[in-house]
Amino acid sequence: MDLNTLSPYIRVAWDSTIYPPVNITERVIFDYELMFVKEGECEVSVENVIYHGKPGDLFLFKPNQVHSINLLHDKPLRQPHLHFDLYYRGDSPDVKVSYRPYSLLTESERGWIREDVIADMEDPLPNHIRLNKPAAIEQLIQEIIFEFERKFPYYETTAKGLFIQLWVLLLREIHWRRNTHLQSNWEQLDRVKNYLSHHIDQESTLDELADLANMSKYYLCRLFKKAYGMTPIQYHVSVRLEKAKQMIQFTNLSLTQIADELGFQSIHAFSRTFHKWEGVSPSAYRKKK
Repeated sequence: MDLNTLSPYIRVAWDSTIYPPVNITERVIFDYELMFVKEGECEVSVENVIYHGKPGDLFLFKPNQVHSINLLHDKPLRQPHLHFDLYYRGDSPDVKVSYRPYSLLTESERGWIREDVIADMEDPLPNHIRLNKPAAIEQLIQEIIFEFERKFPYYETTAKGLFIQLWVLLLREIHWRRNTHLQSNWEQLDRVKNYLSHHIDQESTLDELADLANMSKYYLCRLFKKAYGMTPIQYHVSVRLEKAKQMIQFTNLSLTQIADELGFQSIHAFSRTFHKWEGVSPSAYRKKK
C-alpha cells in the first residue's frame, strides 16, 4: 500500500447506537469499516476469532471478512463508525453498505467487494485495537462525522484530510506497539535527531552521538535506522545536502563557499557526496535549476 497515493473515499460516517435485543448477525462488507466503541460492551467475531470490545476500543472490518457483533450485559452499544475505500475507484459512489452474508449477495454485489490492500502493508492493522490514546482517535472520527452531518462546502475534501490524519495515528499506534524498544528510547533518538538537524555546518561522529544518547554507537545505529529508515550519519548527510540544494538554487554563493559553510572538508568531498546522493554534480544541479 503506497501511502503517498492514498485517496480515501468515505462512504458512511455515522455515530449510531444499537439497542438490545438487536445484534449485527454474521455478514460481509464490500469495503472497510472502522468502529469505535464509545459506550457499552460487545462480543465481536471476525473469521471465527472472538474479541471483547469495551469503551476506547477500535475495530477494523475488512472487505469480505465474515464478522458479527453481539451486545453484552443487555446494554446499548454506541459505535461511531466509518465505511470507506482506502483508494477512490470509479464505482466508489455507487457501492452500498452490506448487512448480509456472502451467500445472499447477488453477482453484481459480489463485484463490489474491494481488494484488501492492507494485507500488503509491512505492519498490517489488526481487526481489534485496544488504543493507548483513544481520545485522539475518537475526536478525528467525530470530526469526520460532523463534516458529513453538516455538509458544509467542500466537506468531502475536509473529511479526507481528517481521515488521513486518523490513518497515520493508527499506523503509528501499531508501529509503537510492535517496536516498544523504540518508544522507550524515543527521547534519546529525538535528541540525536534534533542535534543533527541543528548542526548542519559540521561533521558528526558516531562516538559523539552515542555519548549524547547515552548508549552504544551500535545500538544507536540500529534503533535510529529502525525509527527513521537510515543511520544517524546518513540522516546528517541528508539534511546537510537538503540545505546545500537550497543554497545552490536560491543563492549566488560559490560551490566552494557552500561546501565550507556546511562543514565539508573540501569542495571535492562535497562534490563526491552530492553526486552519490543526488546522481548529479552540484554544478549540474545548479545549471538544471
